[in-house]
Amino acid sequence: MATAVDRRLAARLMCIGFDGPVLNDAAREMIHAGVSGVILFARNATSHDELRVIAAAVKTCGAESHGPPIFVSIDHEGGRVVRLRSGMTVVGAMREVGRSGVEEASRVGALFARELRSANVDLDFAPVVDVDSNPANPVIGERSFSADPAIVARCGAAFITALQSGGVAGCAKHFPGHGDTAVDSHLALPRLSHAIERLRAIELPPFAAAARAGVASIMTAHVVFDAVDPGVPATMSRRVIEGVLRDELGFEGVVFSDCLEMEAIASTMSTGEAAVRAIEAGVDCVIICHRLDRQREAIDALASAIASGRLPRARVLQAVTRLDGMMQRFVR
Repeated sequence: MATAVDRRLAARLMCIGFDGPVLNDAAREMIHAGVSGVILFARNATSHDELRVIAAAVKTCGAESHGPPIFVSIDHEGGRVVRLRSGMTVVGAMREVGRSGVEEASRVGALFARELRSANVDLDFAPVVDVDSNPANPVIGERSFSADPAIVARCGAAFITALQSGGVAGCAKHFPGHGDTAVDSHLALPRLSHAIERLRAIELPPFAAAARAGVASIMTAHVVFDAVDPGVPATMSRRVIEGVLRDELGFEGVVFSDCLEMEAIASTMSTGEAAVRAIEAGVDCVIICHRLDRQREAIDALASAIASGRLPRARVLQAVTRLDGMMQRFVR
C-alpha cells in the first residue's frame, strides 16, 4: 500500500498541463499533490501579460502547498511553435536562425530569456537540436537549425548558453533525434533503423554539444532506435537514456519525457504504466499535458511502484535531486 510519502514522491516526478486561462480545480489538485512543474500553452495564455499572471498564480498555489518550489515551463521555440501572440517579440523559425549563425542564435536565446523571465517562466522547452535530415519529416523541419549537425550543434549551444545566462533553463530536444523520421510521434510511433555509427555522426553531436554547454535538461523522443534498443521507444529505454545520454555523452542534468499522452505512447499502454516505465528507464520527470484522469493515474501508478519496490527509492531520489538542482538554479 502506497503511503502519503510515496504519493508525494510520485508527484515530484511529474510536470502537468491544464485547460483554461485561470488556475482551475484540476491544476490546484495536482499542484497541491506536489508536482514539480506546470507547462503552459496557448489555452492558458496568449499574451505576455496573461502569461505573467497565470505563472504567478501557479507559483502562489505551489507555495500554499508548503512543498518545494514549482517550476513554470512553456514551449517557446520561435517560428510556428510559440504560444504567445502579443507582448512578445516575433522570431522566425530556427532554420532561419541557423542560416544566420551562432551570433543570431545567441541573440535569440538572450531575447527569449528576457521576455520569459519577466513573465515568471523558469524553463523553456527549447531549443530543438534535432537535425533536419529528412525533408518528409512532418513535425521537425524548420524547427531545426539545419540539416548540418555541426551547425545545429553550434547554434544549439549558443542559444542554450544565452538563454540560461539570462536566468531561464533550457531543454534540448528530442533525444536522441527526431529529425529523420517520416512519422509524427503525436500520431504514431516512429522507428529508425540507422546503424549506431550513423547516430553518432548525425543525431548525437548536437546533444553532446548541448551537454557540454551545460543545458539544464534534455527531452526524450518517442522514437524507436533499433540499433540501440530494438522495439523500445527512447523514452522507455534504459540503453538510450543511461547508456547513451548519461554514460556516452556525460549528461548530468534533468531528463524529461515528451508528453505521455502522445499517440506514440498512449496507443500502446496506459499513462500510468508509461510513467513507471519512463522513470525506470532513467527519465526524471514525465510530462502529462492534458487530462486530469491520466495525471491521477500516473500518481497512483508511480506511488504503487515506489511502494512495491518496482521503482527503487534510490532511483526516485536521484530524479528528485536532479530536479531540485535545476530548480535551485532557475526557479524564482
